Amino acid sequence: MTAQAHDIKAIMQDLGSKAKAAAQVLSIAPTEQKNNALLKAADLLRQNMPKIKEANAKDMAAGEAKGLSASMLDRLMLDDARIESMASGLEAIAELDDPVGDIMSEWDRPNGLEIQRVRVPLGVIGIIYESRPNVTADAAALSLKSGNVAILRGGSESFHSSHAIMECLSEALQSVDLPQTCIQMIPTTDRAAVGEMLTMSDTIDVIVPRGGKGLIERITQESKIPLFKHLDGICHIYVDAKADLEKARKVVVNGKMRRTGVCGATETLLVNRSVDMTGIIADLIEAGCEIRGDAEAQKIDSRILPASEEDWGTEYLDAIISVKVVGDVNEAVQHINTYGSHHTDCIITEDMAVAETFLNQVDSAICVLNASTQYADGGEFGMGAEIGISTGKMHARGPVGVEQLTSFKYKVRGTGQCRP
Repeated sequence: MTAQAHDIKAIMQDLGSKAKAAAQVLSIAPTEQKNNALLKAADLLRQNMPKIKEANAKDMAAGEAKGLSASMLDRLMLDDARIESMASGLEAIAELDDPVGDIMSEWDRPNGLEIQRVRVPLGVIGIIYESRPNVTADAAALSLKSGNVAILRGGSESFHSSHAIMECLSEALQSVDLPQTCIQMIPTTDRAAVGEMLTMSDTIDVIVPRGGKGLIERITQESKIPLFKHLDGICHIYVDAKADLEKARKVVVNGKMRRTGVCGATETLLVNRSVDMTGIIADLIEAGCEIRGDAEAQKIDSRILPASEEDWGTEYLDAIISVKVVGDVNEAVQHINTYGSHHTDCIITEDMAVAETFLNQVDSAICVLNASTQYADGGEFGMGAEIGISTGKMHARGPVGVEQLTSFKYKVRGTGQCRP
């Protein structure tokens, strides 16, 4: 083992042992204490806006020098509005009900035993993410509210921004007499730290990865710890034969172009053969979107480029959309279930029977009727924020908020019963 590898192993083991100890404290922390930490952190984010923006400017300059795409730079950028949004998100999480200790169900047995199923924290959560520094605040806040300790590993692109945010979180914890080790950030950008983190099953209870396909694939292959997977956001909008076209035009442009670099951005547009697509296509092109279509879609407008088979399974995270013409809702569902990533998919229609077919048969975490796919967000769901959009089916699915960051245990109360 090299000296560097030994150092990284020692760093990670130290983080893990401190996290495990803090988890014992945080798991029984009163709701008011957790909420006060969140509210103080929100205040500190606002007070430290200049410092956070200065740190972000370093990351932005490095990102531009590295040649990051416009959409990736947009994910990275922090301004007053985005920092205020982070602070407001912390306050919204503070207002949520505390899930810890919630009695999910209870019943009595004929022998007199009283049984309760009660929510408890998961323990220590390892969160690995790329680019977006606001995840530092969101992930820490959701972990804290749900009684979980967090070990954060932000992307190298957002290193300075995330650490500036982290300083506010640490100060907030200290101000309410909670261990600062309730939220820790890995202090190195060395990728070996991630590899070490994925082996720490004795101190980390679950891993939440947020990032590109390469990161997710690596974590899936290497992790010895259970995962909440956040896979590609290959999101679709299907415009049905009975769609309100004015509604469709607005929703499609918003779904694709509001922010092209977020996981809820629409990447493929499916249009019923009977729909007049000219207005939708013109709106997208006018908004600066490149369109790649199948042979039938290309006949609509000469500016539509030919789509390849690869396009149907691509998360562009850019001003690019693929367009396919389909015969009916069943063909649309089949396409989505074949090429989609089980993230967020939408139908535009006024036919409620067709809508129910779509909502019931599309195998995705979030299925939407007549609204933008960019509502795939924990804040928009009333969760304050989300730690990620889980595209798996075990334990948590869709926006992962405070409730999804808990497990449960049984409390059984007796009066001396012995099993015969």
